[in-house]
Amino acid sequence: MHTRRIGDVEVSAVGLGAMPMSIEGRPDTARSLATLHAALDAGVTLIDTADAYHMGADEVGHNETLVAKALASHDRGGDVLVATKGGHLRPGDGSWTLDGSPAHLRSACEASLRRLGVEAIGLYQFHRPDPRVPYAESVGALRELLDEGKIRMAGISNADPDQIRQADEILGGRLVSVQNQFSPVFRSSEPELRLCDELGIAFLPWGPFGGISRAGELATAHAPFGRIAQAHGVSAHQVCLAWMLAKSPVVVPIPGASRPESIRDSVRAADLVLTPEEIAELDAA
Repeated sequence: MHTRRIGDVEVSAVGLGAMPMSIEGRPDTARSLATLHAALDAGVTLIDTADAYHMGADEVGHNETLVAKALASHDRGGDVLVATKGGHLRPGDGSWTLDGSPAHLRSACEASLRRLGVEAIGLYQFHRPDPRVPYAESVGALRELLDEGKIRMAGISNADPDQIRQADEILGGRLVSVQNQFSPVFRSSEPELRLCDELGIAFLPWGPFGGISRAGELATAHAPFGRIAQAHGVSAHQVCLAWMLAKSPVVVPIPGASRPESIRDSVRAADLVLTPEEIAELDAA
């Protein structure tokens, strides 16, 4: 497995987004654990989760608990950087709400620490800006958690360029990652990707295949990805991830998966080399 860096930590070039294993349509626990173990067997050393990845209001942190169980039952579990998030909530009716208050972020971090069974969270990210709370206050809470040693690295998610610069300033140059939506169908995070490249901050594209509901349509909805995949004898999903990896060395995709075969396919993208002409065609697709 090729590697990239998040802060001072070397991680696999392709990570795993664990969300599909805990929200609506999720598989049973056995298949989820098999998927997580397949990722570890394939060399994945970055797993992305969040306390809000659950369904019922009584199971907050379902995904974190699942990830912790998988890591504890695998001999490579200790090699993984777990990235989790706080500030987004699910009341249990299928909706998503926000709480970016410092008090909530602190309590959410403490709860995530307990569920993950660690003394310090490897990468803690502010999940989504809360318009009711000044952004500086939310990021200031991350700075305090970082200074106290409760988290080893700090990141932000769903941020714009101004917020990236502000967060990095508040954190004293210690912002290590930005996790934004980015895919063939959703490219409006290009400015954030370019800024991360300029600042040397890891850019973690979430929903790289266009979201759970659209992942199976990649080859047909975006024909060049399908054609290039056929030419290489690989899946369109591998082409998509290879295209992202080619954009900048700071890009670390975190494709979601809920089946072992899905993550096994995704990690092979790290070995797929696209020609400059192919990259240009995909950029224009």
